[in-house]
Amino acid sequence: MKTKVKPTFASTAIHGGKGNKDQYGAHTSPIYQTSTFVFDDVESGAKAFRHEEGGASHVYSRLGNPTVEELERTICALETYHLDNSEQYMGMAFGSGMAAISTGIISFAYGGHIIAQNDLYGCTSQFLKEEAPGMGMTVSFTDTSDIRNIEKLLEEHPNTKLIYLESIANPTLRISDIKAIAQLAESYNAMLMVDNTFATPYHIQPLELGADIVVHSTTKYLGGHGTLIGGAMVAKKEVFEEANTFLFRKNLGGIAGPMDAWLTTNGIKTLSIRMKQHNENAMKVAEWLESHPKVDRVFYPGLSSHPQHELAKELMKNGFGGMITFELTGGFNAGVSLMNSVELCTLAVSLGAVDTLIQHPASMTHSIVDEEIKKAAGITDGLVRLSVGIEGVEDVIADLEQALENA
Repeated sequence: MKTKVKPTFASTAIHGGKGNKDQYGAHTSPIYQTSTFVFDDVESGAKAFRHEEGGASHVYSRLGNPTVEELERTICALETYHLDNSEQYMGMAFGSGMAAISTGIISFAYGGHIIAQNDLYGCTSQFLKEEAPGMGMTVSFTDTSDIRNIEKLLEEHPNTKLIYLESIANPTLRISDIKAIAQLAESYNAMLMVDNTFATPYHIQPLELGADIVVHSTTKYLGGHGTLIGGAMVAKKEVFEEANTFLFRKNLGGIAGPMDAWLTTNGIKTLSIRMKQHNENAMKVAEWLESHPKVDRVFYPGLSSHPQHELAKELMKNGFGGMITFELTGGFNAGVSLMNSVELCTLAVSLGAVDTLIQHPASMTHSIVDEEIKKAAGITDGLVRLSVGIEGVEDVIADLEQALENA
């Protein structure tokens, strides 16, 4: 009798979300590009609307779609890869990362307090600062890399429902101790929600560390090619049910479209091999930047100079990712000059694509963030965010070298 061996992470990324065999035997799962589905009869349709057994499996693509569901199974399989009770979890796909983030925050924190990391993706920070208070939530921002800050706020706000952070902070690359924060959150009856976009489940699986909810912008590394917009969320089924997250997604209309879901599923198939090259290239670029006279400081988890390097080694088992930030000695003007001088590197927001993307947070993504929050988070005028691609690393370095002459 053969012993069944669990597939590797790489194999799970390729096969983990597949459902029933396509009726025509298609090798690649088809795109169900349809808005609605046909019922066999009135009874099956009626049961479907009442969520009763024997009802039609699909009704309307805003509620569910076979292509979207394959993506949901795939992401869930990766985020729960090391969990023994993975069958208790499920994924939900959204039309964008912000749709996943905002729907999650609303459903899990409504009527309560949120403790949020102070260096977050600009739109997340803006949503928490400007929109959440008008939706019945209060928010405190803090440096979550120091767990004492979180504990202090939990004591001050006993109605805290949610702690929100990023596994690797955008754009400072600060790392928080997810495991310790999860234990602290549980002791105060709060939930921990982690945006795992920068790390991906290839590097960190927050659910394994005790987080309650994981969100992603699938636009980035999971899709991997800059061709789609999408988001995802993974949690225990009962967590979604208790928070009515399904209802929020249905009524807010945030589900992923079938084409973007299909592109994301196919992007995930090469996640492991892409991340290996991102890791290798980023380490070489980070080491080169550290020696450059116009670079004041480099933030990369794989460097011993990173403030949380030891924690990064503990959390990140397969490398340190493809994201680098660095501070230019020349400040804001140097950042703008560098952006205008790159040739191979692509001047664009977003990240996680196969080509190298560069941007200047102070003048671009984080120009919308409250000045006090930016200052507290360490988002300086000379900070540059670099998403290192999988090109020949010598070409990336050569481009940065010529561009830095003008910085």
